[in-house]
Amino acid sequence: MKRTSFARSQIGTNVRWLLIVLFSVASAGAQQDPAAFFRQNCASCHTVGGGRLTGPDLKDVGQRKDRAWLTQWVQNPKAVIDSGDPYAAKLLQDARGVLMPAVNGMSPAMATALLDLIDVESKLPRSQFAGSQISDRPFTPQDIANGRAIFTGATRLTGGGPPCISCHTMKGLGGLSGGRLGPDLTLVYERLQGRKGLGAWLTSPQSPTMAPVFRASAMKPEEILPLLALFEDSAKRGGQDDAAATMNFFLISLGAMVVGLVSLDAMWKKRLRGVRRGLREKRGKA
Repeated sequence: MKRTSFARSQIGTNVRWLLIVLFSVASAGAQQDPAAFFRQNCASCHTVGGGRLTGPDLKDVGQRKDRAWLTQWVQNPKAVIDSGDPYAAKLLQDARGVLMPAVNGMSPAMATALLDLIDVESKLPRSQFAGSQISDRPFTPQDIANGRAIFTGATRLTGGGPPCISCHTMKGLGGLSGGRLGPDLTLVYERLQGRKGLGAWLTSPQSPTMAPVFRASAMKPEEILPLLALFEDSAKRGGQDDAAATMNFFLISLGAMVVGLVSLDAMWKKRLRGVRRGLREKRGKA
């Protein structure tokens, strides 16, 4: 009886702790600062007064569309596009087919807070979200070499983030090239519309894989610029990484070798059994 009472008490305690944790997480999400939310989830594609990136400049966006439309759009862009809305279709076209994702945590309350924030920032001489200042000086061969060193990990990122090559590949790396978890970056300079767009992305990456990693270990401007030089040079050369065929050939060859070794092992065992059987038979006759 005592054991049963103790078990019930322990379960009740665990349930209470679980509810406290869930309530804390929900409260933290509800209380998240809209400026921090914008910086983490929006600044890689949008500025407020800094010009277009992948998505449009949001300065005075409240004068372009009404609040109800904007609230619906930021919560579920795909649903608005699928409804046949012509303005949404134009946004998608201007973004070269890059669909704005549904952002995790984008509640109606957060959508309202963000739109209020953008209204306030639009009235400032310079918004805090005008975008990072990426140097427009011409890149040098040394910039490209430095970018390659950062990409491959020969030069480590000061924030402790992983090198690009651990998840990505690009043309001209040599050997078995880079990782396959992320996309080929050979033409990423073109896909993200040049120095400004790609620079904003690298400042605050938003992919599900990169965001959690680089949120706590953001790259510095002096690391981003050489990477931009490398990606610009790669885009000029064109093409795509051709190491995939080499990797496939290597894996197929490795698989064939393993099958061959297993087959030889099986054949050799049979041969040994036959030799041993003959020796035993001779001994028995003797």
